[in-house]
Amino acid sequence: MNPPLLEPNAPLPVKGFVVTTLLIVKDIARSREFYERVFGAQVMEDDEPAILRLANSWLLINTGGGPTDDKPTVTAAPPAAHDHDRLSIAMNLRVADIHECYKLWHSRGAHFLTEPKVHESEIRCYIRDPDGYLIEVGQTTS
Repeated sequence: MNPPLLEPNAPLPVKGFVVTTLLIVKDIARSREFYERVFGAQVMEDDEPAILRLANSWLLINTGGGPTDDKPTVTAAPPAAHDHDRLSIAMNLRVADIHECYKLWHSRGAHFLTEPKVHESEIRCYIRDPDGYLIEVGQTTS
């Protein structure tokens, strides 16, 4: 199977590397729609896996599965429904204007845990996606 990012619009590195985040979810369509609607992600492929261009990065969205020959003891699964308060991975979005993003993304259906909070060198708040993944939204102030 060819790597999914070998498409004409893929950012294939000439030097160094490109970072892509893989999210294992319960429902690909639901998650794809969330990232497209809330953050304006561009859907490049909408099947398994869904491939989205998210600002200057890539997001792969796929369902779980059992071990494979190159990860023989690993099972891919979305976060447990009852364990949304245990953090194992988070996406961090650095923004120019957090209050503008908060208002826009809230109007698009994002569920924020709190309003933006001022901290020592940043203002930040958090969103949960449909599978419970935590997304930090932060604006540097220093």
